[in-house]
Amino acid sequence: MTIPVKNTMDKKQAITAAIVVPLIICAAASVYFFVGSLEEEHEDNQTIVIVTIVPQQEFVEKVGGDKVRITVMVPPGASPHTYEPTPGIMKEVTKAEMYAKVGSGVEFENNLMEKIISNNRNMNIVDCSEGITKMGNDPHIWNSPVNAKIMVENICNGLVKIDPDNADYYTQNKDNYLEELDILDEYIHHKLDGFSNRVFMTYHPSFGYFAEEYNLTQLAVEYGGKEPTPHVIQDSIDESTRYNLRYVFVAPQFAAEPCKTIARAIDGETASMDPLARNYTSNMKQIADSLALEFEE
Repeated sequence: MTIPVKNTMDKKQAITAAIVVPLIICAAASVYFFVGSLEEEHEDNQTIVIVTIVPQQEFVEKVGGDKVRITVMVPPGASPHTYEPTPGIMKEVTKAEMYAKVGSGVEFENNLMEKIISNNRNMNIVDCSEGITKMGNDPHIWNSPVNAKIMVENICNGLVKIDPDNADYYTQNKDNYLEELDILDEYIHHKLDGFSNRVFMTYHPSFGYFAEEYNLTQLAVEYGGKEPTPHVIQDSIDESTRYNLRYVFVAPQFAAEPCKTIARAIDGETASMDPLARNYTSNMKQIADSLALEFEE
């Protein structure tokens, strides 16, 4: 008599499973699609901003917060003098509402800005260099924290123009970040102002604005993106000896071998100094710390 009871229970369990399992699947699917739609809605509510170089990413993030999504045209480790954007990055341009260009003569922008704009003529183009005094043909304006403050102001104005409903949010974030940059400027002055030795050598002349701001002298191994000749390398060795330099600074975007040759000749060292690092404020502090080691007696 127990066998029929078991069969009855098996049938009931099977019927229950046949009803409940599809309900669970439907519920799970509903949750999945609901969450997915929320994520899409969240992304749709973000302003898509394109920047040329990595340091600008921090500027836009600090001002735009969670209301922006950022694409960097020249990725980490690449040189804005030579980089060509991928089709995937160019596709992002078509969806963007704002392009924050450096505006100071960066070679990437000189060569490709017209093509970029032609892919999306509805973008708000922000010139981050507006209000900055240029130094000849040197495009590296961002490597001065004082210039960075002006760039941040321009970015904030651009975001407010395309998203006025969040103007107070952007302005407050901008003011907070400007305070961080003021603290950074004070840190660099405190770190470097006391030295009588104020000369440093770098492979590429990326730090002219930094040197101008803090009363330093930058010596560069190469100019114009040309591979240094043996004669140029010997001149750099002679200059390093004249100023008793111990370091030759090189960025990861450039070949280190010429700097190693110079360093060996002066019984010195090579050291990294990146003009395009991801974390702007911490990188500027690291640059000041590295230069302080060079300037010490």
